[in-house]
Amino acid sequence: MVVARIRPNRQIILLISLSCMLAAAFFCQDATEPEQPEQSRTRREAIPADAVKIAPENDNYPPVLHHNDWQTPVPMPGLINTAGAEDSPFISPDGNAFFFFFTPDVDVPPNEQLLDGVTGIWWCHKSGGTWEEPQRIILNDDLSLDGAPFVLVDTLWFASVRVGNYGEIDVYTARWQNGKWTDWRNAGQQLNQQYSIGEFHLSADGRTLYFHWTGHGGYGDMDIWKTERADSGWSEPVNLGPNVNDEYWQGWPFVSQDGSELWFCGQSNLGHPGPSVYRSLKQADGTWGPADEIVSTFAGEPTLDDRGNLYFVHHFFSDQGQMIEADIYVAYRK
Repeated sequence: MVVARIRPNRQIILLISLSCMLAAAFFCQDATEPEQPEQSRTRREAIPADAVKIAPENDNYPPVLHHNDWQTPVPMPGLINTAGAEDSPFISPDGNAFFFFFTPDVDVPPNEQLLDGVTGIWWCHKSGGTWEEPQRIILNDDLSLDGAPFVLVDTLWFASVRVGNYGEIDVYTARWQNGKWTDWRNAGQQLNQQYSIGEFHLSADGRTLYFHWTGHGGYGDMDIWKTERADSGWSEPVNLGPNVNDEYWQGWPFVSQDGSELWFCGQSNLGHPGPSVYRSLKQADGTWGPADEIVSTFAGEPTLDDRGNLYFVHHFFSDQGQMIEADIYVAYRK
């Protein structure tokens, strides 16, 4: 998750990963007598009565598109966006299944989100061209806080804070079996303890894992790296290089199904506030070319379907720099 804040007359960017939020939630609980979540409510029942739903015409800092191949970004249609915070989107390649993270109130601390019965991963399907009502995905037998969903074929990858982790926040997988997501399990010591990866994306063949990493001798505060899967495990991570990474930060990678496009978010190079969405194209020699800034102004965590429609999270801020809510936006490919 990307959270960006602004102040009058100057830009301040704060990156708060979902992993940090999850860690805070878990370690604020009493480890000896964990409370149980209250009975699940609908998303709208959980949103505070005084919550403000921002429309594009009331947005102080609307997303700015810089490329003619896409239409102007708009809120995702259907029942997905609410006055709460929809974040961490992932759309299936065929464009018919959508996954996201939801919490009803951005001002509530994570330790309370853990117990609210609605914060976590949600998904929905498209039927007759319309998105159905999202449903929560339960991925635990006990307390956990789950987010950052990504799906490859029948496997859901996600980040979680729960008992039994190698670290504060671990990557897990679950499988689609008999009409539900089940068989959740830890993705292993190598990814979760030895490498302790940030948010990630797998190539379509499942062999290459792209992720962001902090403090490992890259080009800036946080860079994008990759590791290759082999029979013996995951290879030593390799930095994606200076065409992708710079002296600031880059993260939240997404790779197209054909492997030719790398999408990610980073600080705007064009002077816009908050995170921006970038695209880099794979070169003939296998390296990634210079990244282009595609969408700016509080735009992050890109995900695309096979038609090239670009989905991303957009955070709404007041003029005083307070985050109000977050929605999923889409820029349709022309």
